[in-house]
Parts: sequence; structure tokens; C-alpha cells
Amino acid sequence: MAGGGGLAKSDGDKNYPGNMTVFVFLACLVASSGGLIFGYDIGISGGVTSMDPFLIRFFPSVYAKEQEVVDTNQYCKFDSVLLTLFTSSLYLAALVASLFASVITRKLGRRATMLGGGGVFLVGAILNGFAMNIAMLIIGRILLGIGVGFSNQAVPLYLSEMAPAKMRGMLNISFQLMITVGILAANLINYFTAKISGGWGWRISLGLAAVPAVIMAGGSLFLPDTPNSLVARGKEEEARAMLRRIRGNHDIGLEYDDLVAASEASRAIENPWKTLLERRYRPQLAMAILIPTLQQLTGINVVMFYAPVLFKTIGFGGTASLMSSVISGGVNMLATFVSIATVDRLGRRKLLLEGGCQMILAQLVLGTLIWIKFGTDGVATISRSYAIGVVFCICVFVSAFAWSWGPLGWLVPSEIFPLEIRSAAQSMVVVCNMAFTFIIAQIFLMMLCRLKFGLFYFFGACELLMTAFVYFFLPETKGIPIEEMDRIWATHWYWKRFVEGNGARRKVQLTSSSNAV
Repeated sequence: MAGGGGLAKSDGDKNYPGNMTVFVFLACLVASSGGLIFGYDIGISGGVTSMDPFLIRFFPSVYAKEQEVVDTNQYCKFDSVLLTLFTSSLYLAALVASLFASVITRKLGRRATMLGGGGVFLVGAILNGFAMNIAMLIIGRILLGIGVGFSNQAVPLYLSEMAPAKMRGMLNISFQLMITVGILAANLINYFTAKISGGWGWRISLGLAAVPAVIMAGGSLFLPDTPNSLVARGKEEEARAMLRRIRGNHDIGLEYDDLVAASEASRAIENPWKTLLERRYRPQLAMAILIPTLQQLTGINVVMFYAPVLFKTIGFGGTASLMSSVISGGVNMLATFVSIATVDRLGRRKLLLEGGCQMILAQLVLGTLIWIKFGTDGVATISRSYAIGVVFCICVFVSAFAWSWGPLGWLVPSEIFPLEIRSAAQSMVVVCNMAFTFIIAQIFLMMLCRLKFGLFYFFGACELLMTAFVYFFLPETKGIPIEEMDRIWATHWYWKRFVEGNGARRKVQLTSSSNAV
């Protein structure tokens, strides 16, 4: 089929017994709290960089530029490499950390990686809260980035491996839900701390990042590791007992045998990074690179990082800009529930396609509204009704992202990799995500200054390309057991040319290993 989204079911499809258990629900809830640290940082940095006392202390030249007369070009008021480095340094650190997190995840397990990430993030939050100079501020951001890299590596894998196949989408999206909760909490905190007299409210905003770090690190102490991870580390009896517990069923023979067989195949791989580059894994490699890259090219982090700065730039007052970011953060969180409720019924493709179309329209309208009001010179004032229209368009865009590319950008990659390359491939996902997050964060204010309203058209064009990519190249993955995911490529109109014959050979390998066990 032209769209490549269909997946014909064969007689060999496997349906492992087991339903949602209270144990799995609680374990996934605690693990998903790793999203809080990522979301809190996304939300907090933009608000803090819009606070005058923070700018006066660390970025006085930006503050002076902001205070210039009203005919200043609004597009260029915050164009500062040092200011954007404050935000983007975290994501560069997360990129590097994720490479090391891959090894830790494979050797020590998902739980240990989450525990380490929470601990490092906690130290970074304390440093930022007590920062006395730029160096202390940036070092704190780097430590926060290491924590984010570790959590983004381990949490999506943990959730996908713990969840029953038919509920994997819902449980995995709890990670994105926690990201949105973190963003909203950060926006609310910024709104109130900005009102504190004495100009030290920014310290509370940055220091309170310690709270989600403690939740994640403390929760990790009580989490079990996944059966997949236990088997991969040779703890087969523990894995069998854990699989019975999380499935609430003693009939786990078929699923356990497949886990063991996948582990045997994994142990035969000496270098998972080199294996990932093999032709038979070309579909997984493409998805590991393109999905997180395209997720960042939606422009969502322009809104989430710099929402207060963006609103302030287009004419909102300081407090009004923070309140507007609270509104968009609230929409982001609420819209994520739509994805949770529908992803395992409608599937991944339908949500991605609908969300992509909605984001394209929102960007076109938003760019046009800013063009009409500010033109190319960026000199204008904005009325209350016009401002409401801008906020509405941003909320339409945010809601589309929140039920499509936001959660599914983490879900789809985490469920498509076979065990032998899973840690390396997930690390590639985090590297690409953080690389483009860093790039967008670093160049956004410069791009806004130079492209002006055209920046929104630029992101709209990116969303058009990514929607076409989903239609033609992304197969549906809902309801398929994670260790059986190989078969989606063998029936795809394009990807089957890379994997033809490999699926059958892998099936023979799995069967042979199962019989040996």
C-alpha cells in the first residue's frame, strides 16, 4: 500500500497472556517520574531568563537591550549567544551523557541508570539555586543535563519493557505526561516567584528542580528491574519470577522463552553500536535518527523553552507573558491525556498524522498574525484581543504536539528495537533528540531576529515534511509484543528490502535458543 501503514497479521502472531496489574501500574508511575526532571527544566529556564533580576545579575547587556525605547526591533531584543547557552548547555551535556548511559543501562540495568540520573540532577539543581556567577550557573546546567540524558535513556525502555503489549502505548506515554506536569509546575512557580520582592525569586525557581530529582532518585530505590534487563544480565530465575508478578499470570512460558532467546542473540553481539549499522537494522537506525530529530523540528521547544521570552517579545508585559506560558503549559498537560486515552485504540500513525496537520495550520496562522502586526521591522504594540488570538494559536499548536509527536516521539522508538541493539539504539534516540534540542535552543533567538515571522513558516514546512514521512515510512506498531516487532518491517512496502530473509533467520534463531533453554 502507498502509505505503508498497514500490517497484515499472520497466523504466527503471538498474544502473550497477562493484563494490567497494580504492581505494574505503580512501577510505571514511579519510573515515569523521570519525565518530571526533563519537563521542569524545559519550563523553568524560559521563565527565569525573562526575569529582570536574573538578567541584571548574569546577563546585564541583555537587560540593557530589553530596556531600550519602544521602537526597538521586537524580534531581536533577546538575541544573546550567552543567554541561549544558559538554556542549551543542558542539552549538549545530555547528549554526551546518553552515550555513557547506554553502557550503564545494558550492564547494570534500567533502574540503576534512573537512580544515577536523579542523583546527578539533584546536585545540579542545588548548584543553580545557589549560583553566584556564570561559571557556577553553567556547571549546574551541565549536571542537570547529565541527569536528563540518563533518565531519557532509561525511562522509555523501562516503561515499554514492563507494560503488556496491548497497554504499552498508554503506560509509555505516562513519561510524556510527567514531562508536561513538570513544564506546567515550572510555569506556575515562575509566575509566583517573579512577584517576590528583593529579586531572588529566580533562585527558588532553579533550586526547586531538586524536588523532581528527589522523587526520581528516591523512587528508583524501590523499583524492580525489568525481566528483559534481568535476563540480559544472566539473572534468569529472577526474571521468570518478575515476569509472573508483572503479568499477574503463571502462564508466562511463551513470553519468557522469547525473552531468553532474545537475550541469547544479544549476548552474541560484541559491539551493539557496530551491529546497529548493519543493513538488516536499517529501518530501526532510520527511526532512531529521524523520529527524535523531526520531533524537535516541530518547533515545540521554541514555545516551551522561550514561551515567556516569546510572549514578551511580541508585546506582552512581564507578568502577562508568564501567565500566557502557564496557559500553554496547562493545555500541553491536558492534551496529553487525549493521547493516553486513544493511542492503543487508534494507533500511533493516526495520531501522528492528525497532529502534524494541525501543527502545520497553527504555524501558518501564527506566522501570519505576527507578520500582520509586526511586519519585517518588528516595531508595533499589540492589543489585548490580538494577544489573545496569538495565545490561542499557540495553544492549538501545543495541543496537537501533546497528543502526537510529544509522547509518540518517545514511545515509537522505545518499542521497535530488538534486545541486542536496544540500549545502543535508545542512546542514538537521546543523542539525536538532545543534539537538535541544543541546536534549536542555541539558534532560536538568532533565527527569530533574522527570519522574523518567517520562523513560524519554517517550522510549518518542517512539519509538512515530517507528516509525509509518517504517511509513507512509519508502520503501525500498536498491540505488537516488543520482542515480535521485527515483523512490521518485513511487510512494509519500503523497509522490507532491507530485512527480507532476516525475519525468518531471526525466528529460527529464537526458536533454536528457546529449545536449548
